[in-house]
Amino acid sequence: MPEDTVENMSITSKLERALEKVAPLLREIFVDFAPFLSRTLLGSHGQELLIEGLVCMKSSTSVVELVMLLCSQEWQNSIQKNAGLAFIELINEGRLLCHAMKDHIVRVANEAEFILNRQRAEDVHKHAEFESNCGQYAAERKEEEKMCDHLVGAAKHRDHVTANQLRQKIVNILTNKHGAWGMLGPRPPHDFWRLDYWEDDLRRRRRFIRNPLGSTHLDVSCKTLQEYGTEDDELVKSKTPVLGQTATSQNPETDLILEGDDDPDGLLQEKEADNLGSAVVLSSPAQLVAPGLVAKGTLSITTSEIYFEVDEDEPAFKRVSPKVLAYTEGLHGKWMFSEIRALFSRRHLLQTSAMEVFMANRTSVLFNFPDQATVKKAVYSLPQVGVGTSYGLPQNRRISLASPRQLFKASNMTQRWQRREISNFEYLMFLNTISGRTYNDLSQYPVFPWVLASYDSEELDLTLPANFRDLSKPVGALNPKRAAFFADRYESWEDDQTPPCHYRCHCSTAASTLHWLIRMEPFTTLFLSANDDKFDHPDRVFSSIRRSWRNCQRDTSDVKELIPEFFYLPEMLVNASGYHLGMREDRVMVGDVDLPAWAKTPEDFVRINRMALESEFVSCQLHQWIDLIFGYKQRGPEAVRALNVFHHLTYEGAVSLDAMADPLIREATEAQIRSFGQTPSQLLIEPHPPRSSAMHLSPLMFKDQMQQDVVMVLKFPSNSPVTHVAANTLPHLALPAVVTLTCSRVFAVNRWHNTVGLRGAPGYSLEQAQHLPIEMDPLIANSAASHKRQITDLVDQSIRIGTQCFVVTADNRYILACGFWDKSFRVYSSETGKLTQIVFGHWDVATCLARSESYIGGDCYIVSGSRDATLLLWYWSGRHHIIGDNPVNTDYPAPRAVLTGHDQEVACVAVCAELGLVISGAKDGPCLVHTITGDLLRALEAPEHFRCPRLISVSSEGHCIVYYEGGRFCNFSINGKLLAHMEISDSTRSVLLSSDGHNLVTGGDDGVVQVWQAWNFKRLYVYPGCDAGIRAMDLSHDQRTLITGMASGSIVAFHIDFNRWHYEHQHRY
Repeated sequence: MPEDTVENMSITSKLERALEKVAPLLREIFVDFAPFLSRTLLGSHGQELLIEGLVCMKSSTSVVELVMLLCSQEWQNSIQKNAGLAFIELINEGRLLCHAMKDHIVRVANEAEFILNRQRAEDVHKHAEFESNCGQYAAERKEEEKMCDHLVGAAKHRDHVTANQLRQKIVNILTNKHGAWGMLGPRPPHDFWRLDYWEDDLRRRRRFIRNPLGSTHLDVSCKTLQEYGTEDDELVKSKTPVLGQTATSQNPETDLILEGDDDPDGLLQEKEADNLGSAVVLSSPAQLVAPGLVAKGTLSITTSEIYFEVDEDEPAFKRVSPKVLAYTEGLHGKWMFSEIRALFSRRHLLQTSAMEVFMANRTSVLFNFPDQATVKKAVYSLPQVGVGTSYGLPQNRRISLASPRQLFKASNMTQRWQRREISNFEYLMFLNTISGRTYNDLSQYPVFPWVLASYDSEELDLTLPANFRDLSKPVGALNPKRAAFFADRYESWEDDQTPPCHYRCHCSTAASTLHWLIRMEPFTTLFLSANDDKFDHPDRVFSSIRRSWRNCQRDTSDVKELIPEFFYLPEMLVNASGYHLGMREDRVMVGDVDLPAWAKTPEDFVRINRMALESEFVSCQLHQWIDLIFGYKQRGPEAVRALNVFHHLTYEGAVSLDAMADPLIREATEAQIRSFGQTPSQLLIEPHPPRSSAMHLSPLMFKDQMQQDVVMVLKFPSNSPVTHVAANTLPHLALPAVVTLTCSRVFAVNRWHNTVGLRGAPGYSLEQAQHLPIEMDPLIANSAASHKRQITDLVDQSIRIGTQCFVVTADNRYILACGFWDKSFRVYSSETGKLTQIVFGHWDVATCLARSESYIGGDCYIVSGSRDATLLLWYWSGRHHIIGDNPVNTDYPAPRAVLTGHDQEVACVAVCAELGLVISGAKDGPCLVHTITGDLLRALEAPEHFRCPRLISVSSEGHCIVYYEGGRFCNFSINGKLLAHMEISDSTRSVLLSSDGHNLVTGGDDGVVQVWQAWNFKRLYVYPGCDAGIRAMDLSHDQRTLITGMASGSIVAFHIDFNRWHYEHQHRY
């Protein structure tokens, strides 16, 4: 601004210009401190001067008033008088305000820091949780991907195995002697066979199948004596300090309710398993335990299947011989829930961590898990089948998890054995099974006793006690001198690291099992794999029954008992593959096993050995041997007194493998357990009850009742020959009856009265004792209603109606007939006579039918033979009463298998579900043996002039009787060996085998019923001749009544008692 302008300004303007910036601040201060200024700016008389002025000053914009206030005398006086004081107050108020503000700021800062820390912690937690969830999700996805890869890989392996099996099956069918290519090329010089894993109802493995892996092992040498260590050497190897790892308990029995529902925990696990969205309910590391092999892998259980996939990268698996793997089934296994029939909890290496699964195809598989808890999870993930239906136990998971002792107490098998409802063999197999003995673990193979003590005599008299072994003593104590040696060993035991024992290995070990079975595959390969690919030294190999018994009496390192095969498998005694087993020191080549003089053939030895096992002498002593092996003399003071103490590592509870931290010690202990064998689980801690004597149970059993041979004759109104008789007479049936069919296709359902029998025998009724056993069908007696009993459908005119044209179901409710012009066979209701199903499948007329034995529910197999030279295997559903298991599609059921090999019309057929075999005969021969899965096993080679098979009968005991035209008979074993043959003059029309397979009943055109000893065709009895020819026969359920269908249109009931031809009846009673 120009200077002249400033000079010309008024004083007021100059003040306003000078104070224009500071005036608002001063005005603000005055207004804010008005209360204080009003107290300090006082007049001379103390009056307040500026209250109104201060108020006006707030709204005024003039600077003059502000200057006048600051220049007033009162302001000056007030400043001089109160400035110090006001300043001090102001300072104090400022200090208080500062402290309050500081506290507030600190408090707010602390709260803010707490909130920030909490948020930071939450962020860290959420971040960690997020990372954990991401990691868990990634791990789950990785595990699922791994599982998917595992299942896909397992499926590929299974498909590969299945494809190879199918290819091999097709090749076998085509290249078999009776196959399409059978004559095109040179036949191999040698057929090799191996024991199949198929088990019958008594758990016997008897069936041999073709072995594409077989060889004579010509490249294998025998061991020298220098390659064997001494018993002391073995003992030194066994001195691993394992006593510190002894289990703290002997697995005391816990109270377990075996009846009723499953426990809540198990049901909860089952419910959780059912609610899982994933298909895999349980996946766990597991081991497949098979003969000669323990393979690690992964077991997966879905809602309907079990899968096992072996870990092929595991070092131990890579060391297993490929030859052993070739015989091992289940390495890439899949098993359907619908095929599971029984589940047992099992031991492996003395630890209760295994599970054995029995399948509908009569095989079993054994898995070992990390612990017992996993076994329980696996059982609760599988169907409720218990331990099957054979032992009288409920089918629930409690039973599958029960201990052997609990199974023994809950089962009814001991009472049945005492009442002689089951055989000694069946009872011993039961004890072996529930005590943990299994075919899948050679160190726990079923154990059976030596029963005979005479192997030198030319003849064996089974009525002399001296010919039997003392079953109250273990093998090691039978010879007094050797018993003294073992007793002294126990008393003078000096090894502080192991408890004293009489015997350094068990009476049943993996080595002893392979020793007995060395001549059969797959055991030959297993033996060679375990023995550096060498056979035993010729003097140590199993070469003679007599030598083996002698060694068991003299050799202090040999306390072997027998195995079940000694009582049913003669093939184990034959060197069928031609192995070079060397020459003994006595210059005798080792080949087939040398038999006792009283046994002419291996079949003789096995038959007589089984007879001895079932004899009265053994029956009266067997409970004492059970006490030694399974009972109260197995361990403890009683075992010491009985000279029955084995190495401590053979006993359950002696060692806890999981408690061993050192893997080397654990591995050494496991090897010792495998080597020493394993004592069966102890089933009872008190003496086993003895078996009731036959004379006590049935005093009249062995007495001649002087009953007439002919019980009754029933003449039908029609004179048409009775060509088929089916006696389904079990009391539990709704209608026990004898169903007959005639040549004119008229059938009769004749009610059966269970009145025939001995007093006190099952089925005997005093009130009805005067009644005849068979009552004629009232619809046949009443001619007006006889049309309900006529099959009127047209039969092909070239068909000769015979017994093989019909089958009656086990409940008597349905009749199956063949021979119809449209190439079908048909199902009729026996109640109404109406046609219920027509079954097609053949390309020509069906010529014969056969039915297998029926099981629970009435299910069975039906086999139809045809002029198209094939056989079809069908499944009869007892539930739906149809061929096939699909009630929706009854018009076109599919056969289970097509059996080929014949080149002519099939004339006769028989099927045995228990053996899994179908045996058929073509019009001009031969007879072929198939499995029920369609595999052609072999032809039955009869003598040259035995042609044209017409009748076949097969028993579950393994006898196959074939009748050829011209009165010629042959008896074959199920493995094709011709056991006996004969020729008779009668033209036979019907043959029957007794239920035990020991006796054969024949009848023919001359009207005479004859009873024969099946194994050698010795004639036992001839019934009085009838006035007409016999066309058909059947036996009642109790094997005491024989019903024959006659050519005169009548049926005759004969009294028959097979006991009268039993050797003990003939020699003792």
